[in-house]
Amino acid sequence: MSRLTDIGDADAWLCWICDEPVDANMSVNDGRGPSVDTCITKAKSKKVASVPQERLAHRQCNTMKGANAAVIPWPQDIFVVDPAPILACVDRLQNKGGREAMARCMTSSDAQQAAAWLVDRISRLRPGMNVTTAIEPGGGQFLVVLKA
Repeated sequence: MSRLTDIGDADAWLCWICDEPVDANMSVNDGRGPSVDTCITKAKSKKVASVPQERLAHRQCNTMKGANAAVIPWPQDIFVVDPAPILACVDRLQNKGGREAMARCMTSSDAQQAAAWLVDRISRLRPGMNVTTAIEPGGGQFLVVLKA
């Protein structure tokens, strides 16, 4: 087995950046083809160096990440206002713990849908990271909060 196959199998052949399927049989030279991305995660202890982790990404997503910071998109079918940058928030929570305000929603059902999607997405983004969500009503809106 190749390294790409092992990493693809571990990530269920989903791009860690856009969360869309990656075709294992597509050419690695195609923009939607598979590539290995080395993510650097900061260690909690100052005594331990940063830990590289290899993840599966579309070649195009991986290349774009080199020019710009990676952006994990919110789904188009969930209505959220002022969505927080998911990757930056998750990195802060992983390093320091605590809580992050992730988005505002106009209805409780939108907030519940956003919270469920967020927990599911983070389970694939950072396997092994335990997060919970809370929905806080106020001012006629619902705040989706992520806790680690």
